[in-house]
Amino acid sequence: MARFDATSAECLVFTYKDGLLAAVAHDLEIRVTKFVIDIDEQTHAVDARFDATSLRVVGAMRDDIESPDTLTAANKREIEANIVREVVHSEQYPEVRFVSSAVQESPKEYRIKGVLSLHGHRRQITIPVRRAGAAYVAEARIHQPDFGIRPYSALFGTLRVQPNVTVRVSVPAP
Repeated sequence: MARFDATSAECLVFTYKDGLLAAVAHDLEIRVTKFVIDIDEQTHAVDARFDATSLRVVGAMRDDIESPDTLTAANKREIEANIVREVVHSEQYPEVRFVSSAVQESPKEYRIKGVLSLHGHRRQITIPVRRAGAAYVAEARIHQPDFGIRPYSALFGTLRVQPNVTVRVSVPAP
């Protein structure tokens, strides 16, 4: 069994702006700073647990490129507080969990099927995993309303986050 955490692997969440004021808003890169991923090296079965209170804003993105000077430290903390309180409700739902049920292997990628438990809801999802240099990268597109999450919205809906977010997990390849 291989075990990974934030010291050996990476979990990022990408959100995308929407609404009439999207031009003045930012796409965001958010790091999950506390998690454990167990992978059975024989069967490739996955059991992953993510701490929903550990979301930290890395920064703003413009056209999929980091824009490091766009957000101040205070901006980042305010966004993190909004995510925890108003979006994922991490006091009530502190853990996000994925447990695989099947793994399909092809020459180019793995496809891992399993159950994602998020925000008090459980849904079957399939996550593609590809080799990228010295790592395996899993990237899942999560539709927040499928898990009872209302995407963040402000200024009477003129500024909001798109319902789909991307979660990218990278673990070292053996």
